[in-house]
Amino acid sequence: MNPPRPDPIGVHGHRARKRFGQHFLSDPAIIDAIVRAIDPEAGDCMVEIGPGLAALTQPLVERLGRLTVIELDRDLAARLRHHPHLEVVEADVLTVDFGALAARCAAGPGAAARRLRVVGNLPYNISTPILFHLLRWADRVQDQHFMLQKEVVDRMVAAPASAAYGRLSVMLQWRYAMEEVLFVPPEAFDPPPRVDSAVVRMEPRPQPAALDPTLLEELVQVAFSQRRKLLRHTLGRWLEERGFGGAFDVQRRAEEVPVAEYVALAQALGAPR
Repeated sequence: MNPPRPDPIGVHGHRARKRFGQHFLSDPAIIDAIVRAIDPEAGDCMVEIGPGLAALTQPLVERLGRLTVIELDRDLAARLRHHPHLEVVEADVLTVDFGALAARCAAGPGAAARRLRVVGNLPYNISTPILFHLLRWADRVQDQHFMLQKEVVDRMVAAPASAAYGRLSVMLQWRYAMEEVLFVPPEAFDPPPRVDSAVVRMEPRPQPAALDPTLLEELVQVAFSQRRKLLRHTLGRWLEERGFGGAFDVQRRAEEVPVAEYVALAQALGAPR
């Protein structure tokens, strides 16, 4: 049996708050497996979203030396500040400028090539908005490791012509190479959630297709708005309204179109006329 983790910030006894979607990781074996998957090294510029009771924070900072954490819960943020090796950003992660964090990371001596490494146990109720929020800074990120609801991870990595393939799959696969690296059962948390979880690794593509992300998001949202219908009823009409004269097969359902075709369509729509 693994020995209990130290409690350097005195968070033991804190009660999970439903309004923050808090489920605290408590299984030492799962924690160790996540840390091994992340593989932190001393000097890495890492940011943890939602450190909670520091179950993951403590083993990370032991390897890193220093760690920046983003915590919304005022009580937990206050306790985390007692840790001598943490920089605490008390804020809603959806308001955090990760570009500024990346700039600070690269400002140190010999650190010009450093990019952010982002990790976290994301709240189930806002996991998708967080993923979309981070998209704009993908070029400043080395990798991301997140624990999410298993259903969300399935959608992120889904292949075309599958039930899980959708808007999230297209938007993220355009920008990241992704893989599920660990299954996490409910009993690994306190309190246990009613769903399975998984850890996903996200590595930004070094040379993603150049396009307007807002345009890609809009066309994908239109395409999947009525996924049981052929695209001629949704995306086809949208393309006609925009005066698109190029070739795109709308006699398919949205889930049958590969990411590369959605990307190519966004590029064609955004090209100068």
